[in-house]
Amino acid sequence: MAMPFPFSAIVGQDEMKTALLLAAIDPSIGGVLVFGDRGTGKSTAVRALAALLPKMRVVVGCPYGCDPANPGAFCDSCKEKAAEGDLKTRQVPVPVIDLPLGATEDRVVGALDLELALTKGEKAFEPGLLARAHRGFLYIDEVNLLEDHLVDLLLDVAASGENVVEREGLSVRHPARFVLVGSGNPEEGELRPQLLDRFGLSVEVKTPTDLPTRIDVIRRRDTYEHDPAAFVEHWKRRDGKLRSRLTAAHKRLGDVSVPDKALERAAELCMALGTDGLRGELTLMRAARALAAFEGDSEVGDKHLRQVAPPALRHRLRRNPLDDSGSSVRVDRALEELFGA
Repeated sequence: MAMPFPFSAIVGQDEMKTALLLAAIDPSIGGVLVFGDRGTGKSTAVRALAALLPKMRVVVGCPYGCDPANPGAFCDSCKEKAAEGDLKTRQVPVPVIDLPLGATEDRVVGALDLELALTKGEKAFEPGLLARAHRGFLYIDEVNLLEDHLVDLLLDVAASGENVVEREGLSVRHPARFVLVGSGNPEEGELRPQLLDRFGLSVEVKTPTDLPTRIDVIRRRDTYEHDPAAFVEHWKRRDGKLRSRLTAAHKRLGDVSVPDKALERAAELCMALGTDGLRGELTLMRAARALAAFEGDSEVGDKHLRQVAPPALRHRLRRNPLDDSGSSVRVDRALEELFGA
């Protein structure tokens, strides 16, 4: 199995890296959408983040990776094991599951286990990609090209946190909570508004334009491909420090306060930009709180709101026919007016 490129070794793309870290600290933020040029490290960053995260504890034999510390969210199999006092646990890496564009609905949600049906005549459920992604990341490359029926499935599961399968005499309901990460090139088509709104953060990545950065990217990638093990070992300490910060931030998250002043600022900003609904404020608050936890601060302040506002709000703006400025420019302008230079 190939060794993932170290997260700490990724050059530049700071907004993308920060957004992924915040989504890992607080999955309720709602996932990350990464749009930009090809070959800018989008998929590399996602896989690097998964390798960076500390292992998670699961129930042994559970196809959904249920959390032993959260019995209220157990699947039926784990509930039976818990009732019988036969609940064993182990640690596994956080899953990162790819959802291919050409995947069938059965492959995504799960279906009848044909082998058991044919050999033993038993009706059993074969879990799909959504089951494997539970408590981890579901990654969709070229998400803007995803077929509409799969988009509808994702919307339902993202809203409920459960996957419900009713087909071929099966009736299965299992937990499916994951961080949705999508990437794509805007030149190849737009994302459906309903799915776009489900992403908590949206970041833009661009090809570096300065010579030193481009050289640094090429040098590191070439060194990694020549000897992956040595390269990963070289960056092991920095990734370890970052992993410790992530773990500490996750534990600290519940203790970070969001004062009324910060909530007022968030609401004023969303009102100034004319965002629809209240999901913008909620995402802004959650992302700012995760950032404060990551930086070791005890409460959310203006500096946190300013940093997370562009990725939290740029994809929620209505198109203004009288203003041809890009969404990022509009967010920056509103930040300057509200917070000052």
